[in-house]
Amino acid sequence: MEPWRKNLYVIWGAQFLAMAGMSMAMPFMPFYIRTLGVTELASVKRWSGVVFAGPFLVSVFMAPVWGLVSDRYSRKLMVVRAFLGIALATGLMGFAQSVTQLFLLRMLQGGFSGFMSASVALVSTTTPKERMGYSLGFLQTSTATGSVVGPLMGGVLADLVGYRAIFFITSGLALGSAVVVSLAASDGPKGDGRGKKFTLRDNYRFVWETSIVWKAMIVMFLAQLCTMLVQPIFALYIESMWPYSRYLSTATGAIFAVTGVATALSAPRWGRYSDQRGYGRTLTFTTVGAGLVYALQGVVTHPLHLAILRVLQGLCVGGILPSLYGMVSHATPEDRRGGVLGIAASAQLLSNLVGPLTGGLLSSYVGIRPLFFLGAGVFFVTASVVRTNLKGQWREAADQAVAGG
Repeated sequence: MEPWRKNLYVIWGAQFLAMAGMSMAMPFMPFYIRTLGVTELASVKRWSGVVFAGPFLVSVFMAPVWGLVSDRYSRKLMVVRAFLGIALATGLMGFAQSVTQLFLLRMLQGGFSGFMSASVALVSTTTPKERMGYSLGFLQTSTATGSVVGPLMGGVLADLVGYRAIFFITSGLALGSAVVVSLAASDGPKGDGRGKKFTLRDNYRFVWETSIVWKAMIVMFLAQLCTMLVQPIFALYIESMWPYSRYLSTATGAIFAVTGVATALSAPRWGRYSDQRGYGRTLTFTTVGAGLVYALQGVVTHPLHLAILRVLQGLCVGGILPSLYGMVSHATPEDRRGGVLGIAASAQLLSNLVGPLTGGLLSSYVGIRPLFFLGAGVFFVTASVVRTNLKGQWREAADQAVAGG
């Protein structure tokens, strides 16, 4: 087996284990918050947004730092460190006695995790450029598939054994991911040694001077913001239309899961399409489609209809983040790719911070449905930004950036 394929499959397996564990708990966080003494609905919504955003409050600043460290020392080591951070923090969450403790532990998780950008950096530096779109699309299926298995297992376990046990299982799976990468993954090429000379300031200057990178970061922020607006309170939206008194957690897990199935199926196909036709075209199609689907989710009244729309959402979003990370990877020299991808990831992490806080706060005043229309509008704005600034121009800009790097 070619070395780049082996690395891709190893990182895929590790990400799958970690994401399956994390996805067990996240859909049911509002219900767990209730068990910690927060019972008033508006407070549950606000705390759900705050707790969900907790890790990103720290990781938005730490991601560029960890990326710089990965370029200087070892990208593989940064992946392992991230999984170990998740294992520690989520294990402690199972012992939380208050929502404040839960929030602080989520911040701890954000400070030491960040496995997705680290994994992208490792895979992108060991993959031939002509297979970059496919590899990053395939890598996306690991998180998508984990998001399928996790909510399904978590929903059943939540109804059977309660919420706390899920955090201990998540910790064990993240620890398993660290072991898999430690034993089976190989580091990317060391380049010509220039990566050891770059500072954090140098990497930020590179991003600012390379238009394709900072434009991709803007699109990344806007696209991820749409998803994060409703993510922490989506379980409450399902609850509002669930007609039965039992199996709410199981149904919530299933509806979360179908999005992951669709994302897993679509991401490699969007990746191949991007390799052939360009990332800009892929992003235009996927952001417009996601906007339409989001608007429809704001008017449904039955869980089955919502599940169908979540499938369509997964088909669309499967091509967004891999395309954006692919653009940034193509535009960045290998010896500083970890640091630049860390900065790019901070745009995604910032939206993961702003989105839940905004969604949790707004929903406590105007309800959940208006958030879908707001998200749809942002997706349409994102599509306009892509069409104006990225479509058709990314190849030339990337070639110039690499030549100048």
